[in-house]
Amino acid sequence: MSCPISKEALVQLKQFIDVCKSNAAILHLPELKFFKEFIEALGGKIPVAPKMSAGPKVEVPEEPAKPTEEPVESDPESDIELDMSGCVEPDMLDENQKMGDPNKECTDEDSDKADEKRIEAMQQLSEGNVEKAIELFTDAIEFNPHSALLFAKRGQAYLRLTKPNACIKDCTRALEINPDSAAAYKFRGRAYRLLGEWELAAKDLRQACNIDLDEQTDEWLKEVTPNAKKIEEHLLKKERRKKEKEEREKLERLRKAREAHAKAAEKQDDAPDLGGAGAGGMPGGMPGMGDFYKLLQDPEIMTAFQDPEVAAAFQDISTNPSNLVKYTSNPKIMALITKLSGKFSGSGMNFPGFPGGAGGGFPGFPGGFPKPPSGASDPSANASHDDDNLD
Repeated sequence: MSCPISKEALVQLKQFIDVCKSNAAILHLPELKFFKEFIEALGGKIPVAPKMSAGPKVEVPEEPAKPTEEPVESDPESDIELDMSGCVEPDMLDENQKMGDPNKECTDEDSDKADEKRIEAMQQLSEGNVEKAIELFTDAIEFNPHSALLFAKRGQAYLRLTKPNACIKDCTRALEINPDSAAAYKFRGRAYRLLGEWELAAKDLRQACNIDLDEQTDEWLKEVTPNAKKIEEHLLKKERRKKEKEEREKLERLRKAREAHAKAAEKQDDAPDLGGAGAGGMPGGMPGMGDFYKLLQDPEIMTAFQDPEVAAAFQDISTNPSNLVKYTSNPKIMALITKLSGKFSGSGMNFPGFPGGAGGGFPGFPGGFPKPPSGASDPSANASHDDDNLD
């Protein structure tokens, strides 16, 4: 039997094998995955890939860096002018700021005592005794920790002491209890304004106006709107620039991918055909080894070859094709033969002697891969081409 591969292709194949012997790590490259899996399917073992080595690298000339036209991204408020008058230094949160027991079951008596403390606290607040008012509001919260109004009012008192963070903590708790508390939104919005959190301040004050508009809330909202609007517009422009930049980068990646694909196609066209002469790469129209390996890349076939029993059986058959008779009663082996038969017959390729082909030989099996012996059914004739028993 003459070699179906041309001398030039054999030389290149030998060079490739020599490279693999000197550096087996290249078999872990994604481009050579098919060859690695083929070796493993035949029972071969590939050395573990070294952690610090990625195999030979193909040097790609770098394009000269183009000067970027994008401005350096800055913080949202770095290049806009804001009126920061009226802002204060943030207060340190008081660890002793009591929030009551959220799991407490409040009785009618507790509610009555909480109301008494609240009335006393409001009286002290109106007289300017803010710290005393906070103590009384805290006593009321201990009696009834489920009242959003008590937390909102104590937050208002903290505002009088210029403690915006303490106010925010109380008002946030109030909104957890009652998401429709206009007072909690109002005082928290004011606290955010004192801290220079213009967007948050505008958001809370707008919500307070939507729930229960009053003159003071409307005045506070008008005060924070100019700064909040500047920041909102700035962020919109920044987001638009970001999307435009991402779109340009996406188009650039696509352009480079097309160029790389075109270069790879050129190299593929320039590469010699391992199959030699003939319409399919081998003499007589038989497909080249490259086409043969492509057929074996079917995921189901490769999964079957990973089965040690299947791999050992095919290695045994490749050593002596007549050993096929030993496996005619093995549904797993015969199912794979049926699968391969369907692949070859469906592709129009001529693999002589293999079920579904014509003649008497099969690439990779010395002397050809015979049809099943007499007494065994032809898998290509009596079995469907599905993948039963391959797993």
